[in-house]
Amino acid sequence: MRTEFTAAQLTDPGLDEANSILRKCVHCGFCNSTCPTFKLLGDELDGPRGRIYLLKNLLEHDETPSEKIVSHIDRCLSCLSCMTTCPSSVNYMHLVDAGRSYIEKKFRRPFRDRLFRRLLAMTLPNPARFRLLLIFSRLLLPIRWLLPGRFQGALNLRTPSARAKLKQNGGTQDLTGKAVGLVAGCVQQVIGGDINSASIRLLERRGWRVHLLSEPACCGAVEHHLGKEALAEKRFRQNITDWIEHVDEHGLEALIVNASGCGTMLKDYGHLFRNDESLAADAGRISGMTRDIAEFLSDHHDMTNNGDVEQVRVVYQSPCSMQHGQKIDSQPLTLLRQAGFNVKELPEKYMCCGSAGTYNILQPAIAAELGERKAVYIEQADVDVVASGNMACMMHLRQFTDVPFVHTAELLDWATGGPKPF
Repeated sequence: MRTEFTAAQLTDPGLDEANSILRKCVHCGFCNSTCPTFKLLGDELDGPRGRIYLLKNLLEHDETPSEKIVSHIDRCLSCLSCMTTCPSSVNYMHLVDAGRSYIEKKFRRPFRDRLFRRLLAMTLPNPARFRLLLIFSRLLLPIRWLLPGRFQGALNLRTPSARAKLKQNGGTQDLTGKAVGLVAGCVQQVIGGDINSASIRLLERRGWRVHLLSEPACCGAVEHHLGKEALAEKRFRQNITDWIEHVDEHGLEALIVNASGCGTMLKDYGHLFRNDESLAADAGRISGMTRDIAEFLSDHHDMTNNGDVEQVRVVYQSPCSMQHGQKIDSQPLTLLRQAGFNVKELPEKYMCCGSAGTYNILQPAIAAELGERKAVYIEQADVDVVASGNMACMMHLRQFTDVPFVHTAELLDWATGGPKPF
């Protein structure tokens, strides 16, 4: 793609990167074939190729975005399916992130929209605030139909049923001294504690000492994808500084993540701080050490089963942030099969379920249509349980099917001696 940035503009590292990304695009349109919003809406501007043109014009001419342009960018899920499809390796992720930051600076949203997005940025990354929000939201459930659509979308999300608190370590494992850190997450700390507990037991059963990294809680993805770069950068810097101290103090060999959206974000720290002399090396270390739990277990090839799960039928829902963002595709399936489960894959596995971080709250109609589409395939699979690697996908899809959802780590924990998770 031909670009027309001036020499002065290209002295800005962000614009220089955008220029490099844009020039890789050859207009082929393959990206549209796997773009969920293009498939649903059929509008060229609601596909990656159209959005690339919109972003090119905004950045080149330093224009104030119109409401129409913003609506097309807002409707992007950032599922990154286009990046898997693209034959030219266009880094759409970094381009659309730059576009969102640009829009946040240049476009004044309506007051209610600004307030709602600020509420998300203030509460979701903070476990204590998020707990209070959950309590308040339950009080609103009887009158949710009277609320605006976005609030209804948030209240419709189904959190997992509470289960008895589980011990992190059965006490019988022979720990070898090898140590890893487990990123507890923000939302997952509050509603996905069972996933973290199962992950800890699973790792300790294999001889790893696990240090739970609960503070800072959030990886920064929420603020980053809302375009709030000042907040996101502050959080990135705090995470890098604090976690490097943990790495060095405890001799951590890896940072384990069991929420795939967080993993994609952490693996990008090295790129985001590549030009920062003070943090580039440490940011690169954090990214290089980050491993999804399925990726980590697959690398160590030691999965066994307890012989009691062979008849359990599982369908695996592959989160976009895992298969497209981190290029982790076959490893969870292989681990589940090695553990003795009868595993199926969903048709159209490349299609986003509609969760996409805060997307199902900000764009509830499109998110619901994608969720219902995915739920049809789940129902047709005729299985006992759905396994996934991302809490957000599980919360979203629970609205559309009664088939139970569990994290891949929970199933693997059960197969190797842990409690049944559903």
